[in-house]
Amino acid sequence: MKMWIAFWNILKKDMRTYYLKPPNISWGIIFPISWTLMQYIRSSQKVEIKELLPGLMAMSILFGTTSMLAVTITFERRGRSFDRLLLAPISLGILVLAKISGAILFGVINAFVPVAFASLFADLTGIRWGTATIGVLLTAINSTLLGLLIATSAKEVFEAQTFSNFFRFPMLFLCGLFIPIQDLPDILKVVSFFLPLTYGTDMLKGAITGNSIMSVEICASMLLAFAVLLFYLSQRNIKKRWIL
Repeated sequence: MKMWIAFWNILKKDMRTYYLKPPNISWGIIFPISWTLMQYIRSSQKVEIKELLPGLMAMSILFGTTSMLAVTITFERRGRSFDRLLLAPISLGILVLAKISGAILFGVINAFVPVAFASLFADLTGIRWGTATIGVLLTAINSTLLGLLIATSAKEVFEAQTFSNFFRFPMLFLCGLFIPIQDLPDILKVVSFFLPLTYGTDMLKGAITGNSIMSVEICASMLLAFAVLLFYLSQRNIKKRWIL
């Protein structure tokens, strides 16, 4: 019981201190919407809002979660507040779970903000909401764990921001958001299948537009596998860099 009380207090502190701050709002919501509108305006063909929705949701998750976790944990490390958490009588797994839960929740909320806007301009009937929700959750988990891995690899806030952009921007163009994977050069196709966002985006496309290239089962399985790998690497970094 004490473990879960500690979990709740850490989560509540993060929600009160970090959520809905201007940087998170701009990177998590405003930036993806602005980017998508730019692509819509530049397009020579009329693209339905429903077709843009999977990419917009995926971008909102990616930028919201990674901006949130990578920078805040690095900031806490610099201020020594995270060191006090490491000395607390709670397991490392509970500590990591508490830190990532808030970012996952923030990512899920971010994903459905574009849905609320899209519902004002387009008919969203026919969407498989169950599959879409699972895709959003798994994508948020993977993006959050990517942010955690970045945070455990950086010493300064600017390093965390640099690492985040190093991973985020290539993923935007290789995961099928703007360029279909089928149209990529062969070598980049191979790279795209090593990116968790590829499977999250494809899962959302299948649920919203029906234009997926992989089955739901494959996408979900790959996202779970990536989540386990990222969680393991993050914990190993914490033990290696921060504890031992």
